[in-house]
Amino acid sequence: MKKANLFKVALFAFGIAIVAIGCKNEGSSVETTDETAVEEPADSTAVEQTDAPAMTDAVIASIAVTANQVDVDWAKIAEQKATNPKVKEFAQTMDKDHTNVINAAVKFAGDHNLTPDDNNDTTKGFAEQGKQFSETLNSLSGADFDKAYIDNEVTFHDNVIKAVEGTLIPAIQNDEFKEFLSGAVPLFKEHLEHAKMIQAELSK
Repeated sequence: MKKANLFKVALFAFGIAIVAIGCKNEGSSVETTDETAVEEPADSTAVEQTDAPAMTDAVIASIAVTANQVDVDWAKIAEQKATNPKVKEFAQTMDKDHTNVINAAVKFAGDHNLTPDDNNDTTKGFAEQGKQFSETLNSLSGADFDKAYIDNEVTFHDNVIKAVEGTLIPAIQNDEFKEFLSGAVPLFKEHLEHAKMIQAELSK
């Protein structure tokens, strides 16, 4: 139960970090029945009250690269620890696809003299929450690991798609950069549907 609760808190906190990108959102909540359930992580108020970073193209580039990197980090853990073959295969796909997105983004930035601005709270929040959930994954094993990883992938991709389509893309000033990031959305949606399919199979 303690591991399950740790996963719920980490997942919820990371969801807030994603949804908080450049926009104010209505409060989120996770319903649990366990006595140790947490209504909101300790730092959630700070996240909601902190002014969002200016959505410059440099900041957006940084957020995009970091979001892809944390998923690569989780995938590498799953490649080693997943016990379900479909989960392991999914992790391998996430590692490959998101690494390719990062490489393409770095090349695009270099070709267009766009230097990602990593010195913003959203990017730092992504990196920190990614690290925290990596620690959670490393504390799990077997079927608990498989479920935690896939559940998070569903939530992660769903929230990232919403943030990219609803906040990041509309804020981009450079038309070529906007086209580049828009081109990655179908891949993210494909990942989401794949993750949902595995999630449903694990729930049987």
